Amino acid sequence: MSPTPSTDEARAVRPGEELDLPSVDTWLKAQVPSIEGTPQVTQYSGGASNWTYRLQYANRDLILRRPPAGTKAKSAHDMGREFSVQKALKPAYPAVPTMVALCQDPAVLGTEFYVMERIAGLIPRSRLPPGLHLDAAQTRQLCLNVIDKLIELHRVDYQAAGLASLGKGKGYPRRQVEGWSDRYEKARTWNVPSFRSVRAWLEAHTPEDIAICVIHNDWRFDNVVLSPERPTEVIGVLDWEMATLGDPLMDLGSALAYWVQADDDRVMRATRRQPTHLPGMLRREEVVAYYLERTGLKPVNWAFYEVYGLFRLSVIAQQIYYRYHHGQTRNPAFKHFWLIVNYLHWRCRGLIKKSRANAPGRG
Repeated sequence: MSPTPSTDEARAVRPGEELDLPSVDTWLKAQVPSIEGTPQVTQYSGGASNWTYRLQYANRDLILRRPPAGTKAKSAHDMGREFSVQKALKPAYPAVPTMVALCQDPAVLGTEFYVMERIAGLIPRSRLPPGLHLDAAQTRQLCLNVIDKLIELHRVDYQAAGLASLGKGKGYPRRQVEGWSDRYEKARTWNVPSFRSVRAWLEAHTPEDIAICVIHNDWRFDNVVLSPERPTEVIGVLDWEMATLGDPLMDLGSALAYWVQADDDRVMRATRRQPTHLPGMLRREEVVAYYLERTGLKPVNWAFYEVYGLFRLSVIAQQIYYRYHHGQTRNPAFKHFWLIVNYLHWRCRGLIKKSRANAPGRG
């Protein structure tokens, strides 16, 4: 394990996604007069949703988050909500970044945005950060620590944290199946499947809530920040735009949709965006077993949560592709997302078939 791995770095701002720096700088200094100098502005490339920029001032290292240009889902990209959730959750869950200021005046940037403190650390993306070398035992510990941080979130007393109004709570699985199905219909293009049989199966197998808690809803390795000195330790959790009150197993199912193993098929390995393929990482079934053992939760049908996670990921990918298909973004990384949607449909159907074969009463 290298003692000095490089921290996560932003890059040049993508063409067409530039900030109106004078306007942002003037507004921010009115909110925080102690800020000095003119910032160096760079952009993080990891996300496919909100745009994230680094503002390096002489005496402050800040992050600005704003929605992307183009049509967006009604409830998505709510900067005020994302800011408020993190501000309220921070005292109970220290891994949340420290909020600095929220701008709801469209005259500044043409859209809402917020600024927070940057958490300096390592972000594991498709590969570990440059200079970071972990053996299998250390990789396993990192894996367990990431899962434990999710469990820690699910144990937060949301009422004591003032987050009782964060979501509707009871009935979350049913609302999610219906909501994601509706979003898929609205974002569907000619080159992707209907998901009709998958959606029907999910509707027929939707369980009651196993519990109600704060859920992150986008739990991935590239949304955690690791300590540079102790790189198996999670010191930050990012991207809270989809956080809500809901069923913890729905959160776990969504997280596993991104979990690519070393022995997965070629297409799935090509979609990998986190280092879950490394020796020492738990397999998907091991993640589920570990989580259930630590939490004591006992689902009636785990297959529902796994299929739900893949269907939800399909909708997210399709919403992003819809923007590209209709010229609302020029990011070439989104050009072939329709192929991913087709592949995820195939995986959903395979899991449903396996679930039926393993159902009680089948020989």
